[in-house]
Amino acid sequence: MNLKWSYKELTPEQKRKATELEGSVGISPKLAEILIRRGITTQEEAQHFFRPQLNNLLDPFLMKDMDIAVERLNEAIGRKERIMVYGDYDVDGCTAVALVYRFILQFYSNVEYYIPDRYDEGYGVSYKGIDYAKEQGVKLIIILDCGIKAIDEIAYAKEQGIDFIICDHHVPDDIMPPAVAILNPKRNDDNFPFKHLCGCGVGFKFMQAFAKDNGIPFSRLIPLLDFVAVAISADMVPVIEENRILAYHGLRQLNTNPSIGLKAIIDICGLNGRELSMSDIVFKIGPRINASGRMENGRESVDLLVERNFSTALKEAKRINGYNDMRRDIDKQMTEEANQIVARIESQKKHKAIVLYDESWKKGVVGIVASRLTEIYYRPTVVLTRDGDLATGSARSIAGFDVYSAIKSCRDLMVNFGGHTYAAGLTLRWKDVPLFRDRFQKYVEEHIQPEQTEALLDLDAHVDFKDINRRFHNELKRFGPFGPMNPKPLFFTTGVYDFGTSKVVGREQEHIKLELVDSKSNNVMNGIAFGQSDSVRFIKSKRSFDIAYTIEDNVFKHGDIQLQIEDIRPGDID
Repeated sequence: MNLKWSYKELTPEQKRKATELEGSVGISPKLAEILIRRGITTQEEAQHFFRPQLNNLLDPFLMKDMDIAVERLNEAIGRKERIMVYGDYDVDGCTAVALVYRFILQFYSNVEYYIPDRYDEGYGVSYKGIDYAKEQGVKLIIILDCGIKAIDEIAYAKEQGIDFIICDHHVPDDIMPPAVAILNPKRNDDNFPFKHLCGCGVGFKFMQAFAKDNGIPFSRLIPLLDFVAVAISADMVPVIEENRILAYHGLRQLNTNPSIGLKAIIDICGLNGRELSMSDIVFKIGPRINASGRMENGRESVDLLVERNFSTALKEAKRINGYNDMRRDIDKQMTEEANQIVARIESQKKHKAIVLYDESWKKGVVGIVASRLTEIYYRPTVVLTRDGDLATGSARSIAGFDVYSAIKSCRDLMVNFGGHTYAAGLTLRWKDVPLFRDRFQKYVEEHIQPEQTEALLDLDAHVDFKDINRRFHNELKRFGPFGPMNPKPLFFTTGVYDFGTSKVVGREQEHIKLELVDSKSNNVMNGIAFGQSDSVRFIKSKRSFDIAYTIEDNVFKHGDIQLQIEDIRPGDID
């Protein structure tokens, strides 16, 4: 992928404010500039940014229907009704179920949880799940991370004498299900000030309201914040405002006293003894929780997350780790097959979107493959597989393009669909796939902006190697947790040379381990450039080049700093 570097100098007014922040906050000039770029212009805003406080969380009763939801849960407990906590089979759904189930279980025992089978029941509310709830005598279902479009299914449940409380964050339709309460900040009629909660975040707000209404100390919720941090990371929601507070304190919980199930996953991942970050969740913890639902049944992940015995949790974590190994093998094979299809289809070169389908692809992995193709080709991508007479799959998007709206434009072809701006799921008739492909591609071509077709590196600051030291890195860490709308600061340095010891590494010799110097200092900086071995000849040519990078801890050399190189290129920035 060719990356376009984007860097805008601060205006004189912004530079003045950066200088003020540098003095009032006590931060290095380059990092004060980054605060300004992130919209933080005063000492008070900086203090809130660097020290997120739980007492600044929004009142959960600001969310529409929250009072109704709490009243119905109180009523169920008062009547000793059986309650089912029902959720999606991905990380967000599983952590949401674990959080709500574990919190209610502290005060009420007549509660169970349910995760639908991806292959047998599909996404969201299933008739099979409702029938099972009826058999178990369930009177109230709390559904998390799905349900906002389950109009017919929830109407059926109502006929069976079962009420629903929906806790969702996906975009609703104009007509919503006949649930007792619908908690979703994306409702058009909801004035909740923060719209970007994940499903687990909505579940947390529900439990926060339940606790507040019943005089339960907020401190009883804090041990469950690690689940929220995992969900925020894995679901890639913006890490700002409410989510930043939840992620900050959730990470603290994950690092100091994680839930037994998460502790077992941390152990299996080999992450013991190091400070865990959002990246560790995205690349290590999250995929293992997801693997159960992708390969077998997501219930196994919830079993692990609610487990109280560490030796039992460790056995369950090892089994789920095996699923993740299987998932990686299938993922690699499917991505290779998809790349071959793209290479064969000459017409794809003229299209601004990719739609691929294959009867043999595994339903649980198509979302990952769509993400891979989006990264490789930088185009909105839909990957589908066959399920009887239906096609089912996932869509992923690029920065600034709303893939949900693109799918919605084809809603007359949809059996079911849901999601948000950058990710969506869809089901349609297999025979309609070619028509959907043509209409989806046409919509993208008509609505995508020219600047959205190029992969941009938004650079935060130009630094010299002499600026980078342990103090600078420690200050930089305070900008976390990182994620969408608060990404890791991306730096660039010009006029860099190979120190003479850089080399290609990796099982397939695909990475470069770098030792670099710049023209303005004698500092030698270590770096790693993943998947960029094609650049090694240029690096070894003794010519200067420019690098864009993030600054990381070197996990193999405690206390050392290394640069994670995002791009290498000759010459000056355009």
